[in-house]
Amino acid sequence: MQRYPFTNSIWRQHDTGTLYPPLTASESSEVVVIGAGIAGLVCAYELQKRGKQVTLLEALEIGHGTTGHTTAKCSVQHGAIYQELIRHFDETTARLYYEFNEEALVYLQKQIDEGFECDYSIEDSFLYSTEPSEELSRELDAYRRLKLDGGEATEEVGNTLPFSIDQALVIRKQAQFHPVKYLRELADRFVRLGGRIYEQTRALDVSQGPRPIVTTATGRRVQANQVVIATHYPFNDLRGLYVSKFSVERSYIVACETDTAPLKGMYLSVDQNSRSYRSYVDDGKTYLLIGGEGHTAGQVTDTRSRYDRLESDAQHYFGTNRASYRWSSQDLITLDSLPYVGQMFKREPDILLATGFLKWGMTNGIAAGNLIADQLTGQPNRFSELVSPLRKTVKPTDVGPFIRTNLDTATQFAKGTMERVLERRGVEDLQLDEGGIVQVDHQTKGVYRDLDNHFHVVNLTCTHLGCTVKWNNAERTWDCPCHGSRFDAKGAVLEGPATKPLPYKMREDL
Repeated sequence: MQRYPFTNSIWRQHDTGTLYPPLTASESSEVVVIGAGIAGLVCAYELQKRGKQVTLLEALEIGHGTTGHTTAKCSVQHGAIYQELIRHFDETTARLYYEFNEEALVYLQKQIDEGFECDYSIEDSFLYSTEPSEELSRELDAYRRLKLDGGEATEEVGNTLPFSIDQALVIRKQAQFHPVKYLRELADRFVRLGGRIYEQTRALDVSQGPRPIVTTATGRRVQANQVVIATHYPFNDLRGLYVSKFSVERSYIVACETDTAPLKGMYLSVDQNSRSYRSYVDDGKTYLLIGGEGHTAGQVTDTRSRYDRLESDAQHYFGTNRASYRWSSQDLITLDSLPYVGQMFKREPDILLATGFLKWGMTNGIAAGNLIADQLTGQPNRFSELVSPLRKTVKPTDVGPFIRTNLDTATQFAKGTMERVLERRGVEDLQLDEGGIVQVDHQTKGVYRDLDNHFHVVNLTCTHLGCTVKWNNAERTWDCPCHGSRFDAKGAVLEGPATKPLPYKMREDL
């Protein structure tokens, strides 16, 4: 049998960074930051540099989350975002969002000048369509109204990409880098400043009131003056009804080795079947990274075909080799497309949040980390109201996304109940290296049959809010279609908001 390889991010292949210990004893700190992705590490590093004592908790390991599974474009060109923000809010808000992310680029450039090593390069960023696009025309008008450093680039892109395009825009002097190397630079410098990092330490709860206490999965506690939740999807999402304020999307990336020169610039299409392109050179080898094939998280079982289509495009249009690396990423989209950064609950100023970066966590994450660091050190930050989680900006245009998001959750909950019956099959029908819904001892379970003919049996009920998880055949995971929680074949939590594993047994007698 041809075994489909496990997914493997190019950014994590040669990561030889420090492994930090888990938290084994309760302690106290001035600030606890939960989540060692780009927002959490920037925030922790800045706070420690400014004189705070910071403890950083990471459920897995540095680079294992969303930051280690992106295309790692550092750009203020976030799709056709500016025409959307002008329409939803006004020009002032759209310009402020641009500056929020532009300052992140300036911050990153200063770090490069200070000696951060993360394969950083300055690149132009392009947005294009292969068919006539009113959206792109409106975005060009938004660039002019906001006085952005860019504009029309149809001929330039048409001479670069190996297929026909209809229209293209550019924003000059953006950047790309190696995200895990950047995280390692932040972590190393944070620890040298006296910060403490604990990996394999999953936070389960944050208490209310002054001096909040973070309780971990092993029962250890950390008490602090303030707590920053930078876990991508906030694990305490039920309070404040954050669970109803996000849609969760998953997208896919392949890296294919090529014999041609690296593609100059970064590219994203606004077509319905969107594609993202950039190059990366590693140890003398040039890779073309192609992203796309997005869908609502947890609602597609045959994810292998998503990778196959990206690989096919790379070979057909760019003449690359087969994919050397495959990985996917999960993104949170807020109702109004602006991040949530700052105080999380009205009456609890000591719990702060950084999340909802759309698909642009590199600049939004850096900006979010700096904003919270400013808030916790008494520094003014002109972007606080723009991205406040408590902002009062509910408009009629927010109602549609709110209804769609929550109606979809209810639909998936009901579908899951039906699928347990309609998709159930006998364990003998599972091939090696295959998972599915199976009848086990007169109960409906999720079963993965590994290459050694062992059966890994899990409960199908997501430990977050009870939706039925689905098998992901490329990544060998159980994914929740309601809020995007992900579990490995043995039920361990890979991605929140769930914090507790699926009940699991290994069986050889099925």
